[in-house]
Amino acid sequence: MVDSRSLRVVFFGTPAFAVPAFEALRTSRHTVVAVVTQPDRPSGRGQKTTDAPVKARAVLAGLPILQPASLRDPVFISSLAAFNADLGVVAAYGKILTEAVLALPRLGMVNVHASLLPKYRGAAPVHRSIIAGERETGVTIMRVVRALDAGPMLAATRRPVAPDETSEQVERDLAQMGASLLVSTIDGMTAGTVNEIPQDDGAATYAARLTKTDGLIDWSVGARRVHDLIRGLHPWPHAYTFTKGQRLILLRAAVSDTPARDADGNAAGHPAAPGAILAAAGDDLRIACGDGILRVLELQAEGTRPMTVRDFLAGHRLMPGDRFTSTP
Repeated sequence: MVDSRSLRVVFFGTPAFAVPAFEALRTSRHTVVAVVTQPDRPSGRGQKTTDAPVKARAVLAGLPILQPASLRDPVFISSLAAFNADLGVVAAYGKILTEAVLALPRLGMVNVHASLLPKYRGAAPVHRSIIAGERETGVTIMRVVRALDAGPMLAATRRPVAPDETSEQVERDLAQMGASLLVSTIDGMTAGTVNEIPQDDGAATYAARLTKTDGLIDWSVGARRVHDLIRGLHPWPHAYTFTKGQRLILLRAAVSDTPARDADGNAAGHPAAPGAILAAAGDDLRIACGDGILRVLELQAEGTRPMTVRDFLAGHRLMPGDRFTSTP
């Protein structure tokens, strides 16, 4: 048991997911004494360097900010030690912490992780869980150890995932849930009411960092799997396919329960070859998958704005029998 005074906390975080946890800590009875965040990097089409979300909030709060290029930098280690933190909190910081960093806070470090551990350890737990078609996810507060997301669990909360929800929607909710759970867990630590539960390493799965190539659609799989890929990779890096030498980004879709029909109104034959366009008129763009039919709702040709199917088909000639493919 530790005493119940306000803890001095160093916060490690970078993207928008970490902001609710940072703000919840900052308005709690505990004191955020410093923020560690990733170095500034250019982003966007103009490659402009802007403050990441956590840094921007820390600047507004007037807090000391550390942005080490290397966590082994002796100057950084010395600066971090000078804050005499009781506890370190990590929320999507983006780097594996070193032994020297982990050893500095007297109560160690805890992490806000967006999965129900031990499933989906790693950099992209929300996206990977949705791509896998999970119908439930959550947030786990765990103690940070050197092994990736393998520390004992201190608390967890669950959230159902609706069949059409995107990673963006789910991650936004989990960020808020994790922020509340974080503060209550830290309060429980000071009161001595939190138990540490070891993870079952044998049940662990890995959520690898996303790359653009993750978005390439394999039309030979089932329509539900393609749909899950599209919503799991929203808002980045997006699922994509090719037709007539053009790369198309698929932004929204649904699994179709209605058969496509030909020009005479007759039900079009299916199964067709995976990727075959079964209907392409008005608001109706349906694609044959290895199992089932996918209805595209919103898409984007590379270099253009997102469009509804109706707007897209007005400027792009697609016909039943054309194909969506995995190569240009």
